[in-house]
Amino acid sequence: QVQLVESGGGLVQAGGSLRLSCAASGNTFTINTMGWYRQAPGKQRELVATITSRGRTNYADSMKGRFTISRDNAKNTVYLQMNSLKPEDTAVYYCNAMTFVPGSAGYWGQGTQVTVSS
Repeated sequence: QVQLVESGGGLVQAGGSLRLSCAASGNTFTINTMGWYRQAPGKQRELVATITSRGRTNYADSMKGRFTISRDNAKNTVYLQMNSLKPEDTAVYYCNAMTFVPGSAGYWGQGTQVTVSS
């Protein structure tokens, strides 16, 4: 089992920045890819960015150049630096961890609200 706890969400004005953190605990040695997803009201959950245990990153096109995902394997923590925030970035941001365990569905955090005011 892996537990994920997000932090760092909040209210920010358009053009501002926020940094989200997600700390993993439990069987962290099984974690391969970690990532961030978001879900806005009335919309499906969507990919923001992922990062593998070796640091390979992947971003949704709309986040490229504004968001940066990073990872501290020693601290079992993944970060999402969000710059130039827009009102349409308003959503609940969820941390995800995928493991090396065959058949595992992965793990989700409880989510952290990000609200960008215009």
